[in-house]
Amino acid sequence: QVQLAESGGGLVQTGGSLRLSCAASGRTFRSYTMGWFRQAPGREREFVACISGTGSSTYHADSVKGRFTISRDNAKNTVYLQMNSLKPEDTAIYYCAADSKPWRGPLTTTGAYAYWGQGTQVTVSS
Repeated sequence: QVQLAESGGGLVQTGGSLRLSCAASGRTFRSYTMGWFRQAPGREREFVACISGTGSSTYHADSVKGRFTISRDNAKNTVYLQMNSLKPEDTAIYYCAADSKPWRGPLTTTGAYAYWGQGTQVTVSS
């Protein structure tokens, strides 16, 4: 069983930055593929970014490419999402997700992940 806890959300103005963190339990964290998703009111949960267990492979959605960066620190069992140049359309609840199987390419669907955090709210004001 893997437990995930997100933090770092908040209210920020357009053009601002936030860094989200996701702390994970489990001794085999370094083998997990990790992902970030987001869900805005009235919309389906959408993929944001994912990263391999070693951190050597990453993949970002086109909507955030060049603005957001996923990274991880396996010594701290933590994955991050650095968000720069934020826009009002980035407003959503952001979720961390984990897949316990080794990296086999970008995982961009919710069904690919077995474990989910509770989410953290990000609000970007115009």
